[in-house]
Amino acid sequence: MNKIKILFVCLGNICRSPAAEASFTNLVKDCGLSNFFEIDSCGTSGYHDGELADPRTRLAAKKRNKEITHRSRKFLQRDLEIFDYILAMDKSNYAYLLKSVSSDTILNKIFLFRSFDKSDEYQEVPDPYYGTTKDFDEVQLIVEKASFCFLEFLKEKYPYLRQSI
Repeated sequence: MNKIKILFVCLGNICRSPAAEASFTNLVKDCGLSNFFEIDSCGTSGYHDGELADPRTRLAAKKRNKEITHRSRKFLQRDLEIFDYILAMDKSNYAYLLKSVSSDTILNKIFLFRSFDKSDEYQEVPDPYYGTTKDFDEVQLIVEKASFCFLEFLKEKYPYLRQSI
């Protein structure tokens, strides 16, 4: 069985998308589903290529028992072919991804990450980069909730994911 390939995307790949990657990775691990997934993150800019996530992002994750060791990388055109789900953190990055698309098949892979949380009208993960520690903590909570909602969506689409630990 092929793994479900998930890519989280933000601007610099040092705040939101690595937080989302770590959150979703930990969630599927806790559910005993790691074998079914390949999970990565990237940024639409190359501003921070090769850097670790922002220290404030790593601290917010650590407070929630998550470790972020990912190094930033820029989104590549081939990511559109490789990944099954490409999850943008905000509308700006979503628009960037849509402009990169050459077919409807690929278009159907791109989503706003928070769009899976039907209880929340706000569809973007706010960028905490210029914010406070509290903003980074809030982003961590947002990506955790969105990760749970996304996994619930995947369980509906792929019944074999409904297995228990």
